[in-house]
Amino acid sequence: MTAYLHGLSTALPPHCLDQSEVKDRAAAIFGKTYPQFDRLFRTFETAGIEKRYSVVPIDWFSSPRGWKERNDSYGKGARALFVEAAEAALADAGWTSDEVDCVVTVSSTGIATPTLEAQVFSRMGFRDDILRVPVFGLGCAGGVSGLSIAQSIADGRAGAKVLLVVIETCSLAFRADRLQKADIIATVLFGDGAAAACVSTGNPRGQRRIALDPGHQKIWPDTLGIMGWDVDDTGLGVVFDRSIPSFVSEEFAAASAWALGQAGHTHDAIDRFVCHPGGAKVIAAIEAALHLEPGYLDAERQVLRDAGNMSAPTVLFVLKALLDDGASGQMMACALGPGFTASYLPLRVEAT
Repeated sequence: MTAYLHGLSTALPPHCLDQSEVKDRAAAIFGKTYPQFDRLFRTFETAGIEKRYSVVPIDWFSSPRGWKERNDSYGKGARALFVEAAEAALADAGWTSDEVDCVVTVSSTGIATPTLEAQVFSRMGFRDDILRVPVFGLGCAGGVSGLSIAQSIADGRAGAKVLLVVIETCSLAFRADRLQKADIIATVLFGDGAAAACVSTGNPRGQRRIALDPGHQKIWPDTLGIMGWDVDDTGLGVVFDRSIPSFVSEEFAAASAWALGQAGHTHDAIDRFVCHPGGAKVIAAIEAALHLEPGYLDAERQVLRDAGNMSAPTVLFVLKALLDDGASGQMMACALGPGFTASYLPLRVEAT
Protein backbone atom coordinates (compact mmCIF):
# COMPACT_ATOMS: atom_id res chain seq x y z
CA MET A 1 0.00 0.00 0.00
CA THR A 2 1.06 3.62 -0.45
CA ALA A 3 1.45 6.06 2.42
CA TYR A 4 0.17 9.57 1.76
CA LEU A 5 0.80 12.95 3.33
CA HIS A 6 -2.68 14.01 4.50
CA GLY A 7 -1.80 17.20 6.35
CA LEU A 8 1.20 19.47 6.89
CA SER A 9 1.72 22.49 9.14
CA THR A 10 4.41 24.75 10.53
CA ALA A 11 4.60 26.82 13.71
CA LEU A 12 6.86 29.54 15.05
CA PRO A 13 7.32 30.73 18.65
CA PRO A 14 6.19 34.22 19.70
CA HIS A 15 9.47 36.15 19.88
CA CYS A 16 10.71 37.49 16.53
CA LEU A 17 14.42 38.39 16.51
CA ASP A 18 15.52 40.73 13.75
CA GLN A 19 18.97 39.83 12.45
CA SER A 20 20.25 43.37 12.99
CA GLU A 21 19.12 43.22 16.62
CA VAL A 22 20.81 39.85 17.09
CA LYS A 23 24.00 41.22 15.54
CA ASP A 24 24.06 44.21 17.90
CA ARG A 25 23.37 42.01 20.92
CA ALA A 26 26.08 39.55 19.88
CA ALA A 27 28.56 42.42 19.47
CA ALA A 28 27.79 43.59 23.01
CA ILE A 29 28.27 40.06 24.40
CA PHE A 30 31.22 38.78 22.32
CA GLY A 31 32.93 41.95 21.14
CA LYS A 32 35.24 42.48 24.11
CA THR A 33 35.93 38.85 24.95
CA TYR A 34 36.27 37.01 21.64
CA PRO A 35 39.32 38.24 19.69
CA GLN A 36 38.09 37.02 16.29
CA PHE A 37 34.59 38.47 16.59
CA ASP A 38 35.29 41.48 14.37
CA ARG A 39 36.33 39.13 11.58
CA LEU A 40 33.08 37.19 11.89
CA PHE A 41 30.84 40.21 12.39
CA ARG A 42 30.01 40.55 8.69
CA THR A 43 28.66 36.99 8.67
CA PHE A 44 25.44 38.32 10.20
CA GLU A 45 24.90 40.30 6.99
CA THR A 46 25.93 37.59 4.50
CA ALA A 47 24.09 34.65 6.08
CA GLY A 48 20.90 35.29 4.10
CA ILE A 49 18.79 35.70 7.24
CA GLU A 50 16.58 38.68 8.00
CA LYS A 51 14.84 37.33 11.09
CA ARG A 52 14.28 34.22 13.15
CA TYR A 53 12.08 33.24 16.09
CA SER A 54 12.75 32.17 19.66
CA VAL A 55 10.80 30.63 22.53
CA VAL A 56 12.36 33.26 24.82
CA PRO A 57 12.77 37.05 24.38
CA ILE A 58 16.12 38.45 23.34
CA ASP A 59 16.86 39.83 26.81
CA TRP A 60 16.96 36.23 28.09
CA PHE A 61 20.31 35.76 26.34
CA SER A 62 22.05 38.61 28.18
CA SER A 63 22.39 36.65 31.45
CA PRO A 64 24.26 33.38 32.11
CA ARG A 65 21.99 30.33 31.96
CA GLY A 66 22.52 26.80 33.20
CA TRP A 67 21.08 23.41 32.32
CA LYS A 68 17.89 23.75 34.35
CA GLU A 69 16.91 27.16 33.01
CA ARG A 70 17.66 26.14 29.45
CA ASN A 71 15.78 22.86 29.69
CA ASP A 72 12.82 24.40 31.52
CA SER A 73 12.52 26.91 28.69
CA TYR A 74 12.81 24.07 26.18
CA GLY A 75 9.98 22.17 27.86
CA LYS A 76 7.64 25.13 28.02
CA GLY A 77 8.37 26.32 24.49
CA ALA A 78 8.37 22.86 22.91
CA ARG A 79 5.03 21.91 24.47
CA ALA A 80 3.41 25.04 23.10
CA LEU A 81 4.90 24.46 19.64
CA PHE A 82 3.87 20.80 19.70
CA VAL A 83 0.22 21.64 20.32
CA GLU A 84 0.12 24.46 17.77
CA ALA A 85 1.78 22.46 14.99
CA ALA A 86 -0.09 19.21 15.74
CA GLU A 87 -3.52 20.82 15.87
CA ALA A 88 -2.90 22.66 12.60
CA ALA A 89 -1.74 19.49 10.82
CA LEU A 90 -4.74 17.53 12.11
CA ALA A 91 -7.07 20.27 10.88
CA ASP A 92 -5.35 20.26 7.49
CA ALA A 93 -5.86 16.48 7.26
CA GLY A 94 -9.43 16.58 8.53
CA TRP A 95 -8.46 14.28 11.41
CA THR A 96 -9.29 14.53 15.10
CA SER A 97 -6.71 13.81 17.77
CA ASP A 98 -8.53 10.72 19.03
CA GLU A 99 -8.17 9.16 15.58
CA VAL A 100 -4.36 9.22 15.78
CA ASP A 101 -2.89 5.74 16.24
CA CYS A 102 0.80 6.69 16.47
CA VAL A 103 2.71 9.88 17.22
CA VAL A 104 6.35 10.29 16.21
CA THR A 105 8.09 13.14 18.06
CA VAL A 106 11.44 14.36 16.73
CA SER A 107 13.53 16.77 18.82
CA SER A 108 17.22 17.12 19.68
CA THR A 109 17.47 20.46 21.51
CA GLY A 110 16.27 19.49 24.98
CA ILE A 111 15.59 16.59 27.32
CA ALA A 112 12.05 15.56 28.24
CA THR A 113 11.17 12.39 30.14
CA PRO A 114 8.27 11.68 29.96
CA THR A 115 8.63 12.80 26.36
CA LEU A 116 6.77 15.73 24.82
CA GLU A 117 3.83 13.79 23.39
CA ALA A 118 3.15 12.38 26.86
CA GLN A 119 3.39 15.83 28.43
CA VAL A 120 0.71 17.20 26.07
CA PHE A 121 -1.34 13.98 26.07
CA SER A 122 -4.37 15.34 27.92
CA ARG A 123 -4.28 18.71 26.19
CA MET A 124 -4.19 17.05 22.77
CA GLY A 125 -6.86 14.47 23.56
CA PHE A 126 -4.94 11.45 22.31
CA ARG A 127 -6.31 7.95 23.00
CA ASP A 128 -4.72 6.03 25.85
CA ASP A 129 -3.55 3.25 23.49
CA ILE A 130 -1.60 5.57 21.19
CA LEU A 131 1.81 4.29 20.05
CA ARG A 132 4.53 6.78 21.07
CA VAL A 133 7.77 6.98 19.09
CA PRO A 134 10.09 9.71 20.45
CA VAL A 135 13.27 10.25 18.41
CA PHE A 136 16.33 12.16 19.68
CA GLY A 137 19.69 13.05 18.13
CA LEU A 138 18.93 13.39 14.41
CA GLY A 139 19.59 17.13 14.40
CA CYS A 140 19.12 18.83 11.03
CA ALA A 141 18.32 15.49 9.35
CA GLY A 142 15.35 14.99 11.66
CA GLY A 143 12.67 16.42 9.40
CA VAL A 144 13.37 14.07 6.49
CA SER A 145 14.22 11.10 8.72
CA GLY A 146 11.13 11.72 10.85
CA LEU A 147 8.89 11.76 7.78
CA SER A 148 10.59 8.56 6.65
CA ILE A 149 9.86 6.92 10.02
CA ALA A 150 6.22 8.03 9.82
CA GLN A 151 6.00 6.62 6.29
CA SER A 152 7.45 3.30 7.39
CA ILE A 153 5.02 2.96 10.31
CA ALA A 154 2.02 3.88 8.19
CA ASP A 155 3.14 1.48 5.45
CA GLY A 156 3.56 -1.34 7.97
CA ARG A 157 0.28 -0.78 9.82
CA ALA A 158 -2.39 -0.55 7.13
CA GLY A 159 -4.90 2.18 7.85
CA ALA A 160 -3.02 3.53 10.88
CA LYS A 161 -3.02 7.31 11.23
CA VAL A 162 0.45 8.58 12.11
CA LEU A 163 1.14 12.07 13.41
CA LEU A 164 4.70 13.37 13.07
CA VAL A 165 5.73 16.39 15.16
CA VAL A 166 9.21 17.91 14.72
CA ILE A 167 10.32 20.56 17.22
CA GLU A 168 13.61 22.34 17.83
CA THR A 169 14.55 25.25 20.11
CA CYS A 170 18.07 25.86 18.85
CA SER A 171 18.24 29.37 20.31
CA LEU A 172 18.42 28.00 23.86
CA ALA A 173 21.85 26.53 23.15
CA PHE A 174 23.34 30.04 22.81
CA ARG A 175 26.69 30.04 24.62
CA ALA A 176 28.79 33.08 25.51
CA ASP A 177 31.12 31.18 27.83
CA ARG A 178 33.04 28.91 25.41
CA LEU A 179 34.36 31.53 22.96
CA GLN A 180 34.36 29.13 20.03
CA LYS A 181 33.74 30.03 16.40
CA ALA A 182 30.94 27.49 16.21
CA ASP A 183 29.02 29.43 18.85
CA ILE A 184 29.27 32.62 16.79
CA ILE A 185 28.05 30.82 13.65
CA ALA A 186 25.19 29.27 15.63
CA THR A 187 24.22 32.75 16.82
CA VAL A 188 24.19 33.91 13.20
CA LEU A 189 22.09 31.01 11.88
CA PHE A 190 19.81 29.29 14.35
CA GLY A 191 16.19 29.87 15.33
CA ASP A 192 13.29 27.88 16.77
CA GLY A 193 10.30 26.29 15.10
CA ALA A 194 8.11 23.23 14.64
CA ALA A 195 6.32 21.33 11.91
CA ALA A 196 3.82 18.50 11.91
CA ALA A 197 2.57 16.02 9.33
CA CYS A 198 -0.26 13.49 9.11
CA VAL A 199 0.60 10.27 7.28
CA SER A 200 -1.61 7.28 6.45
CA THR A 201 -2.31 4.74 3.72
CA GLY A 202 -5.91 5.91 3.77
CA ASN A 203 -7.34 7.80 0.82
CA PRO A 204 -6.41 11.50 1.15
CA ARG A 205 -9.04 14.17 0.71
CA GLY A 206 -8.62 17.19 -1.52
CA GLN A 207 -7.53 17.84 -5.08
CA ARG A 208 -4.15 16.12 -4.96
CA ARG A 209 -2.31 13.10 -3.60
CA ILE A 210 1.12 13.39 -1.99
CA ALA A 211 2.55 9.89 -1.99
CA LEU A 212 5.53 9.09 0.26
CA ASP A 213 7.95 6.37 -0.77
CA PRO A 214 10.42 4.66 1.61
CA GLY A 215 13.29 6.86 2.74
CA HIS A 216 17.02 6.18 2.64
CA GLN A 217 19.99 7.22 4.77
CA LYS A 218 23.73 7.28 4.28
CA ILE A 219 26.22 7.69 7.13
CA TRP A 220 29.90 8.47 6.60
CA PRO A 221 32.40 6.79 8.96
CA ASP A 222 34.81 8.86 11.04
CA THR A 223 32.72 12.05 10.73
CA LEU A 224 31.28 12.37 14.24
CA GLY A 225 33.04 15.68 14.78
CA ILE A 226 31.34 17.50 11.91
CA MET A 227 28.02 18.27 13.60
CA GLY A 228 26.28 17.62 16.91
CA TRP A 229 26.27 18.68 20.55
CA ASP A 230 28.95 18.92 23.21
CA VAL A 231 27.43 18.37 26.65
CA ASP A 232 28.76 20.02 29.79
CA ASP A 233 27.54 21.51 33.06
CA THR A 234 26.21 24.64 31.35
CA GLY A 235 24.16 22.89 28.68
CA LEU A 236 24.38 21.85 25.06
CA GLY A 237 27.16 23.36 22.98
CA VAL A 238 26.95 23.27 19.22
CA VAL A 239 29.45 21.30 17.13
CA PHE A 240 29.41 22.93 13.71
CA ASP A 241 32.55 22.27 11.71
CA ARG A 242 33.75 24.72 9.08
CA SER A 243 34.18 21.81 6.65
CA ILE A 244 30.43 21.34 6.10
CA PRO A 245 30.14 23.29 2.79
CA SER A 246 33.24 21.61 1.36
CA PHE A 247 32.03 18.20 2.59
CA VAL A 248 28.74 18.79 0.76
CA SER A 249 30.66 19.71 -2.40
CA GLU A 250 32.77 16.57 -2.22
CA GLU A 251 30.29 13.94 -0.99
CA PHE A 252 26.68 14.98 -1.53
CA ALA A 253 26.45 14.27 -5.27
CA ALA A 254 27.51 10.63 -4.93
CA ALA A 255 25.28 10.09 -1.89
CA SER A 256 22.31 11.61 -3.72
CA ALA A 257 22.94 9.46 -6.81
CA TRP A 258 23.00 6.39 -4.55
CA ALA A 259 19.71 7.40 -2.85
CA LEU A 260 18.05 8.07 -6.19
CA GLY A 261 19.16 4.65 -7.40
CA GLN A 262 17.80 2.99 -4.27
CA ALA A 263 14.47 4.70 -4.92
CA GLY A 264 14.44 3.67 -8.56
CA HIS A 265 14.88 7.20 -9.91
CA THR A 266 17.41 9.13 -11.90
CA HIS A 267 18.45 12.73 -11.37
CA ASP A 268 16.55 13.84 -14.48
CA ALA A 269 13.32 12.28 -13.17
CA ILE A 270 13.24 14.63 -10.17
CA ASP A 271 11.05 17.68 -10.75
CA ARG A 272 12.11 19.34 -7.49
CA PHE A 273 14.72 18.59 -4.85
CA VAL A 274 13.46 19.74 -1.44
CA CYS A 275 16.49 20.56 0.69
CA HIS A 276 17.27 21.52 4.24
CA PRO A 277 18.75 25.06 4.06
CA GLY A 278 21.59 24.77 6.53
CA GLY A 279 22.98 28.18 5.57
CA ALA A 280 23.67 30.31 2.53
CA LYS A 281 26.97 28.55 1.78
CA VAL A 282 25.42 25.12 2.23
CA ILE A 283 22.55 25.96 -0.14
CA ALA A 284 25.03 27.07 -2.81
CA ALA A 285 27.10 23.92 -2.25
CA ILE A 286 24.00 21.71 -2.67
CA GLU A 287 23.07 23.46 -5.90
CA ALA A 288 26.56 22.89 -7.25
CA ALA A 289 26.73 19.28 -6.07
CA LEU A 290 23.36 18.41 -7.66
CA HIS A 291 24.15 20.38 -10.84
CA LEU A 292 21.24 22.74 -10.24
CA GLU A 293 21.10 26.25 -11.63
CA PRO A 294 22.20 28.94 -9.12
CA GLY A 295 19.03 30.20 -7.43
CA TYR A 296 17.15 26.92 -8.04
CA LEU A 297 16.65 26.46 -4.29
CA ASP A 298 14.62 29.66 -4.01
CA ALA A 299 12.13 28.34 -1.46
CA GLU A 300 15.01 27.16 0.71
CA ARG A 301 16.55 30.64 0.66
CA GLN A 302 13.20 32.22 1.46
CA VAL A 303 12.66 29.99 4.50
CA LEU A 304 16.20 30.71 5.68
CA ARG A 305 15.59 34.44 5.18
CA ASP A 306 12.30 34.44 7.11
CA ALA A 307 13.01 32.00 9.95
CA GLY A 308 16.69 31.04 10.00
CA ASN A 309 17.97 27.50 10.33
CA MET A 310 15.57 25.77 12.77
CA SER A 311 17.36 22.44 12.40
CA ALA A 312 15.02 19.46 11.89
CA PRO A 313 11.70 21.18 10.99
CA THR A 314 13.25 23.58 8.45
CA VAL A 315 12.97 21.23 5.46
CA LEU A 316 9.26 20.76 6.23
CA PHE A 317 8.85 24.54 6.09
CA VAL A 318 10.39 24.36 2.62
CA LEU A 319 8.09 21.51 1.57
CA LYS A 320 5.02 23.38 2.79
CA ALA A 321 6.07 26.53 0.93
CA LEU A 322 6.48 24.55 -2.29
CA LEU A 323 3.15 22.75 -1.89
CA ASP A 324 1.36 26.00 -1.07
CA ASP A 325 2.85 27.43 -4.27
CA GLY A 326 1.39 24.56 -6.30
CA ALA A 327 4.52 22.49 -6.91
CA SER A 328 3.85 19.01 -8.30
CA GLY A 329 5.59 16.01 -9.78
CA GLN A 330 8.36 13.77 -8.48
CA MET A 331 10.33 15.26 -5.59
CA MET A 332 13.21 14.19 -3.38
CA ALA A 333 13.50 15.62 0.14
CA CYS A 334 17.02 15.65 1.53
CA ALA A 335 18.88 16.86 4.59
CA LEU A 336 22.25 16.46 6.30
CA GLY A 337 22.67 15.97 10.02
CA PRO A 338 24.84 14.59 12.82
CA GLY A 339 26.41 11.24 12.16
CA PHE A 340 27.46 12.64 9.65
CA THR A 341 24.32 11.52 7.82
CA ALA A 342 22.37 12.30 4.67
CA SER A 343 18.66 11.52 4.78
CA TYR A 344 16.43 11.22 1.70
CA LEU A 345 12.71 10.72 1.08
CA PRO A 346 11.08 10.48 -2.37
CA LEU A 347 7.57 11.89 -2.72
CA ARG A 348 5.14 12.38 -5.60
CA VAL A 349 2.55 15.13 -5.85
CA GLU A 350 -0.29 14.19 -8.20
CA ALA A 351 -3.69 15.66 -9.04
CA THR A 352 -6.60 13.39 -8.10
